[in-house]
Amino acid sequence: MSKGGRSFVFYIIMLVVSGILIYGLLEMGDRFEATHASASTGNVQYFLTQGFSIFTHSLKMNIQTPVAMLLLQVISILCVARIFGWLFVKMKQPSVIGEIVAGIVLGPSVLAQVMPDVSAFLFTPESLSNINILSQIGLILFMFAIGMELDISEVRKKLRETIVISHSSMIIPFLFGMAAAYWTYPKYAAHTTPFVSYALFIGIAMSITAFPVLARIIQEKGLTKSHLGTLSLASAANGDVTAWCLLAVVIAIAQSGTFVGALYTVLFAALFLLFMFYILKPFLNIIGNIYHNQEVITKTIVAFMILILIISAYVTEVLGIHALFGSFIAGVIMPANVKFRKIMTEKVEDVSLSLFLPLFFVSTGLKTQIGLISTKEEWLVCGMFILVAVVGKVVGTTFPARITGESWKDSWSMGALMNTRGLMELVVLTIGYEMGIIPPSIFVMLVLMTLATTIMTGPFLNFIDFCFAKKEQPVRPVVHKSGVFRVLLSFGRTGTGKTMLSVAHQVFSKGEKPCELTALHLTVGTEVNPIHTENFEISSFEPILEEADRLQINIHTRYDITNDAGAEIVHIVNNESFDFLMVGAGISMSTLPEDVEATKHKSWFYPGDLVKDKTQVFIEQTHAPVGIFVNRDFDRASQVIVILEKPKDVFLLNYASNLIRSNQASVCLFEVGNEFARNKISDNKVREFLNSHRQATLICLPRLSEKILQQHDFMLISYPTWMDITDSEKEALQSMPSTLIIHKK
Repeated sequence: MSKGGRSFVFYIIMLVVSGILIYGLLEMGDRFEATHASASTGNVQYFLTQGFSIFTHSLKMNIQTPVAMLLLQVISILCVARIFGWLFVKMKQPSVIGEIVAGIVLGPSVLAQVMPDVSAFLFTPESLSNINILSQIGLILFMFAIGMELDISEVRKKLRETIVISHSSMIIPFLFGMAAAYWTYPKYAAHTTPFVSYALFIGIAMSITAFPVLARIIQEKGLTKSHLGTLSLASAANGDVTAWCLLAVVIAIAQSGTFVGALYTVLFAALFLLFMFYILKPFLNIIGNIYHNQEVITKTIVAFMILILIISAYVTEVLGIHALFGSFIAGVIMPANVKFRKIMTEKVEDVSLSLFLPLFFVSTGLKTQIGLISTKEEWLVCGMFILVAVVGKVVGTTFPARITGESWKDSWSMGALMNTRGLMELVVLTIGYEMGIIPPSIFVMLVLMTLATTIMTGPFLNFIDFCFAKKEQPVRPVVHKSGVFRVLLSFGRTGTGKTMLSVAHQVFSKGEKPCELTALHLTVGTEVNPIHTENFEISSFEPILEEADRLQINIHTRYDITNDAGAEIVHIVNNESFDFLMVGAGISMSTLPEDVEATKHKSWFYPGDLVKDKTQVFIEQTHAPVGIFVNRDFDRASQVIVILEKPKDVFLLNYASNLIRSNQASVCLFEVGNEFARNKISDNKVREFLNSHRQATLICLPRLSEKILQQHDFMLISYPTWMDITDSEKEALQSMPSTLIIHKK
């Protein structure tokens, strides 16, 4: 008997013997429970009915356990938040607005009014404490990520040119906010909180700018590398640092009740900052320079950084300036190494943004009872808050920007951008609400103000563009040098770009025209962290630039973030007159079986559909020829096979000629079938190619074979021929070398 047969027999015997012994033990134990014996002899139908009744009762009890309720709440929150986030993205609004609205919908303002029984069951008062704790953990992680997004060295560099704009955009709305506080305090807050604390918090609420939301709006508008985008981001970054430091002071004053009482808190907070920046940060920079890639960052390192985050949050919470300030500072002092920060940011943001922050939005929504604003006067006060917030921010940004030399259009655009508040405003409002400084009705008004000022950013920018459109000179189309063959290399994985550059150099460098290469790398998803995009761009192009230096060629690089990579690539190719587009076929097409067992499953590999699904949009919509590169450990195209099936495939001979001139490559023309023999023009071109190149040979066979493909290290094939032979030659193609599949327009 084989080894597998013995194992199977042993497994069956083990199950049978164990089952018999278990049954025997249960039967022997029945004598200890007389009631069980009598029940077991009863009616079977009664037994089944009673058992189902017990099961349903147990199910009802289990649903209401704290863990089950928390999980049900999380499921409901995540589903609703994702739906509303998707809807608002479709409306050209940041997804964070949709998630905030989702929180309000699940709260007493909507769900409790429409389906009170569902609301009472899903969000019982005693269960809300768990949601609040989880949301606070999410905020701590989020503020840690925000701190890592801020590069203090960059803030210092741009401090001189942005200090007027950033601080004016804070001070002026802060004054407007304090004036609004003075007007609303007697009726809404005099009986609950001191005026100083109330006025300071309203001032902060008016002056805050949501740096993450602002960065994503700039990114979606394609302004990241423009002067307007750069200046707005720098001003917002400077303002963010100032705002959080000011918020810490405001919290200290609110906790102590007086300026004098807050001095000790501010003093110890200053000592804490000195320790973090001048003792701990240099030490962490050393760690970051050592551990700066995915392979060497261990769980121990990650746990150590998270421990610093928790300790920092704990210290500031104990000092009375809130745990969020400590988590923000912990993020700021993280190692300056870009690769380290990128890895840490991804680890933290994946959890905080996808899980914890929606819980915060809902916990905020549960506090937002729009019904508290019931009278006409209260709605007028709400409108006043919105007006004060918009005017304060826009005026406080636009006119200082104009005074510093910006154009009127850029000045107004900066005012619109800096008016974005979003999530950061909710954080400030929640702190004030939980401290009892902001009463519930004012809290609701300020939440509505947050939504209004963030939603209006996009339309406001479009209106500014419309107003200044007539005054601007029409943009002249980009004129490219004539007599240059322009190739766009679009790569996803960092390592793929280096290989694709080598292929393009060998295929195009010896063509009839000088070759101009542009490498394009797109990150899909505009919600990706945009703060370090310039540094991420450097790390993404580092291998391909090193390869360009080795080959001693010039290459242009382009980096962008988009929601639709295919449409963006097509737009670039068609609007910028590229002569050739090269894309990668993907990991599935570029991996060979590594062991004998894997070769048994070659039928899983279906190259036709893989290439078609990935590149159909380029084939159908681009005006230039498209090359789909399949990487099979490509090094050098020295033994080249050119597959010729149709007469139109002779265009591949031009690329084969380039490879011969570039690499002194040996080229094998492989005619599949006898269609060439019936086409005199194509046959003549093949013979002319063979006569011109001694390195070229011709093979005519009805089918491909694995042996022939294994003898070559590079293959050229047209896209129509590839789609024809992927079914009939599937087995042979398992052994194909690195391949360039070309679709000619």
